[in-house]
Amino acid sequence: MTANAFTSVSLDPPLIVVSVARHARMHGHLAQNARFGVSVLSEDQQAYAWNFAGRPQQGLQPTFLRKGDVPVLEYALAHLVCTVKALYPGGDHTLVLGRVDDLWYRDGSPLTFYRGRFFGLIPLPVGAGAAEVEAPQPLDETDERWLVDPWW
Repeated sequence: MTANAFTSVSLDPPLIVVSVARHARMHGHLAQNARFGVSVLSEDQQAYAWNFAGRPQQGLQPTFLRKGDVPVLEYALAHLVCTVKALYPGGDHTLVLGRVDDLWYRDGSPLTFYRGRFFGLIPLPVGAGAAEVEAPQPLDETDERWLVDPWW
């Protein structure tokens, strides 16, 4: 399954949230099972994201590793093994709060999705910081871009 949203919640204890559509096959699994895995894809793994979002990719043969009793996608950028701590209804999705029990990662550019397209995140050079970047100007309701191109 490709998640609608995934984010860190807490460092102590280590918690994450995954947003899962109620109609997704994985929803029933998460509601009944205490453990799940998250595989963070790298920018060159778009085909896997589409495949697990329900758009099968011709010729793609995903392989999995087992971290204890939890499957994770081989060659992913990161693997998290989590225990379900709580489920929160959120419209047509459920927010799954998970405690991170195991984490493995490698260097690389993670795959992100924004406005219907996939992107890799390019890391900043060592020592570069937000202070060197000019802050974008906020849009107000009179801005033409606000009226023509809403982010939602």
